[in-house]
Amino acid sequence: MTLILRSIFIFTVLIILFPNSIKAQTEGNFIKASIGFGSSTSNYEEENPEIIDGFGFYTQGEYVIGIKKWFSVRPYAGVIFTSTSEDKIKNPQGYKVETNAFFLGGKARLCAPIPWVAPFVEAGIGASLGSFTTYTEVINIKKTGAQLHIPIGFGLAVGRKNNIEIGVSFYAQPSAEQSFGGFTAGYSFPLD
Repeated sequence: MTLILRSIFIFTVLIILFPNSIKAQTEGNFIKASIGFGSSTSNYEEENPEIIDGFGFYTQGEYVIGIKKWFSVRPYAGVIFTSTSEDKIKNPQGYKVETNAFFLGGKARLCAPIPWVAPFVEAGIGASLGSFTTYTEVINIKKTGAQLHIPIGFGLAVGRKNNIEIGVSFYAQPSAEQSFGGFTAGYSFPLD
């Protein structure tokens, strides 16, 4: 959490010092599509060095409202499907951390004022609708329906127009004692 606060502070200082040279993202409206590798993990840290995770597919779409070149608001919707390995060697305890859900919400993004390679950080609030299973030594939860989540993401917007993105998105779900997310690549399509 302190890394996110430091990043926000650094971005704010850069924006104040260099307001005319900010080219991190374009103002206007866009559609951003992302696809990638999905993962779910328990919020509980196991004593064993093994970490039981669910792996699968992740995709998300965003409607980007570029208010300033360094700030945008992003309503989003997506799906994630993960499952835990049934292999007794990889998962000897039979633990499960699985997410099969549709999710949506809104987030805000701050971009660093760097042309061609612009680091960004984003956060917001949303809801997930689906099935969430977390079985470990300490946690035994299976939830279905709507759950609150808190999205946090970071990555790089690259290219001449910063329309290609490589990033990581996490969605914390306190009620299901798990987090899910994706390691993604995305592309932004202008609507203007």
